[in-house]
Amino acid sequence: MSPEGYRLALLPGDGIGVEVMEQARRVLDSVGDATQVRWTFDEIDCGALYFLEHGRDWAEGSEELCLRADAILLGAIGWPAAQGRGTVLRPDGKMAGWSAIVGNRINLDLYANVRPVKLLPGVRQRISGRLAQVWRPENVDMVFIRENTEGLYSGIGGLLAPGGRGEVATDNRVITRRGSERVIRMAFETARARSGAPGDGQRRVTAVVKDNILHGCRFFVSVLEEIAPEYPDVAYEIVLVDAFSQWLLRNPEHYDVVVATNMFGDIVTEVGAMLQGGLGLAAAANIGDRHGMFEPVHGSAPRHAGQGRANPMAMITATAHALEWLGTRHDDHRLTTASTALRGAVEDVLVEGRVLTYDLVDGRRPAGTTEVTTAVIERLSERLDLRSLSGAW
Repeated sequence: MSPEGYRLALLPGDGIGVEVMEQARRVLDSVGDATQVRWTFDEIDCGALYFLEHGRDWAEGSEELCLRADAILLGAIGWPAAQGRGTVLRPDGKMAGWSAIVGNRINLDLYANVRPVKLLPGVRQRISGRLAQVWRPENVDMVFIRENTEGLYSGIGGLLAPGGRGEVATDNRVITRRGSERVIRMAFETARARSGAPGDGQRRVTAVVKDNILHGCRFFVSVLEEIAPEYPDVAYEIVLVDAFSQWLLRNPEHYDVVVATNMFGDIVTEVGAMLQGGLGLAAAANIGDRHGMFEPVHGSAPRHAGQGRANPMAMITATAHALEWLGTRHDDHRLTTASTALRGAVEDVLVEGRVLTYDLVDGRRPAGTTEVTTAVIERLSERLDLRSLSGAW
């Protein structure tokens, strides 16, 4: 943080990432107006479409801007290849735009991907049938912590082409003690600090692995079993990823904090997103010891891009997480208060149910991206005004 306030790096990226990032700026401007927090924005063009035009992921100096930022907001990265399958790739085989997402995770050592999964009352009203008996706000409240810099996403591997012909492709899975320890310890600390607990009242860490087959998972479990005795107040369990995927949907009330290696965590958190109402509501934080990058879980959604219909709530929730992280890191109660108010404003709009995007309505005219953000900002302003009047700052 500079004396003038906070510097944020904004990476809109591709497709609807650009549209939802515009909404994040509107929200941040409203927070600044209400709290007197000053923002400096470094907006960085990046992504697959930028690569197609310029032959690189982003402009020179972008990595340094991310390094200097107090926090980073990311929209979405990726675009379909010309033939309509897969994504645009760089000559080295990495996805175009890699530097902005995976590159930042590695270069800034953002070793933990943190995804809260919570079903809000307003979404609960739109779930019908048998699922409505299982998926209730009091049953769906957990946090996923995924290792974020190694595993199968370490980038080690390639196409083996003896005689010039591709015969074998490899992706090497890297599991280290350091990488495992950091996320496992964060999982136990998170379980200990959370205000709530699962339905049975027991704080719990669930490790999602495939240790009956994979050496890396056996190692991950061995590290967890070394650390667990330091947290006698937190139970732990080891669950196979395939079994976990169905149990999560059938018995979400059992889960508190879930920890996993990179790829398994990536997959099961998408299942978790369904529990909270879909990708339009799911947000993630990429956290390290010094840096943080915050993003919606959804992709660039090319078929929805440019239509003003994307759900901005995941990006807004990611922004709320960024405010909380910044406020905690800098002991700035203005930001932690604003984060709580912003989450409450999103919930207000969901409960009212009048201004929602296409993914959250049935048989009614959906609202557009800008319209939803306006409704959230109105509720945010009301909540922050009340806080201010009560002497919160």
